[in-house]
Amino acid sequence: MNPVVEICCGSYYDATQAALGGARRIELNGALMLGGLTPTSATVRMVKENLNLKVIAMVRPRGAGFCYLPEEFAVMERECGEVLEAGADGVAFGCLNQDGSLDEERNKRLLDIIKAMGREAVFHRAFDCVADPWETMERLIGLGVDRVLTSGLKPTAMEGRDTIRRLKAVYGDRIQILAGSGVNKENVRELMEYTGVTQVHSSCKAWKEDPTTARNGVSYSMAGGDRAMCYDVVSAGLVAELIKRGKEL
Repeated sequence: MNPVVEICCGSYYDATQAALGGARRIELNGALMLGGLTPTSATVRMVKENLNLKVIAMVRPRGAGFCYLPEEFAVMERECGEVLEAGADGVAFGCLNQDGSLDEERNKRLLDIIKAMGREAVFHRAFDCVADPWETMERLIGLGVDRVLTSGLKPTAMEGRDTIRRLKAVYGDRIQILAGSGVNKENVRELMEYTGVTQVHSSCKAWKEDPTTARNGVSYSMAGGDRAMCYDVVSAGLVAELIKRGKEL
């Protein structure tokens, strides 16, 4: 087995750390604290110009769910083309209807942009919020999606490992299954062995202090407690350890 470890990055700095740790593929986002939004075109360009990484760029206009207003989807279409023109190797996206069904028309419009440029189409963890994962997977395969990122419809991939295992068994020869959420060096071997997946997605998160986060009663804190003055970053060391454990299978 030659497992693929994809690192979830929220900045150019994160991408450099992922590369230092030995990663070969990243999902590039902005605003990871909101679940990941579209990165800037400048960030995509800098990663592709300076680092030997395959880049899957997130296209997501806001936090919360995946049922988008017409104005929001118009932005998504524009951003999809822009991140691809900036050099992204693929796009992560996902549009749902209010009832949790797949918004096929909008997903197809994004897919058409991606495939017209010969890039990869990845349906992100909107999949974990669908009403019927089995019907949704069939429809995604029919649309031509290359890969689905999922935690097995649970908060973490370990909690959803039974569903991931079944998805891999039923659909693994028709679409790539990427397991993500809560994947780390302690559980990656167990998760991959149990589910049969050969691709995992991890944030490899550490914390970095910015002493200007809170002062004079004004706070821009992203976390509480001891991390109130910190923001999250990718750790090159954690990336290297995760990759090492994955290769031990």
